[in-house]
Amino acid sequence: MDWLLALLAGYFIGSVPFGLLLAKAAGQGDIRQIGSGNIGATNVLRTGNKKLAALVLLLDLGKGFLAVMIAWHLWPAMAGFAAVGAVLGHCFPVWLRFKGGKGVATTAGVCFGLFWQIGLAFAAVWLGMLAITRISSAGGISAVIAAPIAAWLLGEPEFVPYLAFIGLVVLWLHRANIRRLLAGEEPKVGSKS
Repeated sequence: MDWLLALLAGYFIGSVPFGLLLAKAAGQGDIRQIGSGNIGATNVLRTGNKKLAALVLLLDLGKGFLAVMIAWHLWPAMAGFAAVGAVLGHCFPVWLRFKGGKGVATTAGVCFGLFWQIGLAFAAVWLGMLAITRISSAGGISAVIAAPIAAWLLGEPEFVPYLAFIGLVVLWLHRANIRRLLAGEEPKVGSKS
């Protein structure tokens, strides 16, 4: 049952909706009523508060990392389940009727927790694609695709199934972004649309 404990622990850590809580605390109202309605850092950025968005990004990343670190200490062989749980918790939090964020920052956190070199590869692809395109979703989508590949290339094949599953979840949640990317209609970071 260790796998289930790790999964549930990851889920409840990942389900803390930092974007929603911090936006309300900062007087920005309900972030779900702004922009895309998402509780993640990209939508918090649409409030115009860059520092708040950066804090949400770090906390969403941090909860993914924390979930995996706790699993390493309590259930060492089950860290992958904690990683999956953390991303599922962020994307489908029970507290918000299973409507959460899209999981990119939390995935970055679990990558760093599983094997820091995978986290570096994730960050490099994410930030590199963001710098090239100035499109947040393009960076995130590219990074979640790169994560299981990086795990394989770095000699950590045991993490590939977990990261591949997480990648599929994140890609599914980005399906509207993918359609807009293909149509050339996805907004760039800082644009008003």
